[in-house]
Amino acid sequence: MKKDWELLNRESLVKTPVFNLRRDRKLRTASNLTWDFYILESGDWVNVIPTTPAGDVILVEITRHGINERSLEIPGGLIDPEDPSPTAAAARELLEETGFEAEIVLPLGVLHPNPAIQGNRCYTFLAQNARKVADPTHDPAEDIAIVTAPLGSIPDLIRAGRITHALVISAFLWLELGEPGALGLARPERS
Repeated sequence: MKKDWELLNRESLVKTPVFNLRRDRKLRTASNLTWDFYILESGDWVNVIPTTPAGDVILVEITRHGINERSLEIPGGLIDPEDPSPTAAAARELLEETGFEAEIVLPLGVLHPNPAIQGNRCYTFLAQNARKVADPTHDPAEDIAIVTAPLGSIPDLIRAGRITHALVISAFLWLELGEPGALGLARPERS
């Protein structure tokens, strides 16, 4: 891929516990013009689709302050510096948020949440045969309820606007791509 931008200056503007804001001044070499680009810096994230032996998905319902509403999602969060791998982070987030542990944690895919203004990645995992082994250990600011739903009901929850988080919807797309028909979306072959 051709790179016709040169970084002239990088400046940190705001630092928070969740993200940092920086300004990159870049020169477009083809036109010799400069622009400022604002980037939200954040660590990489994980999303986990946990399924029970009965075929249900373990979901979390949490208050999201950006929309000031409850949001139906899958477990997930930042990869901590202590996590040896994204897979370990996925298992940790599942246990912390739900109290469930999975027999198998499989990678489904990786995406860039918003490459226009972010450089981080979101790793998606399928956690199979999840069983409750402990009480959840939520952060004091988290208001989480555990909800289960049949895997096949996920498309209806998305269509009905019950699941609206873009990264959660993309996680279920990763699942469908990795296991065609997992959500009942496989189209019959045409003759």
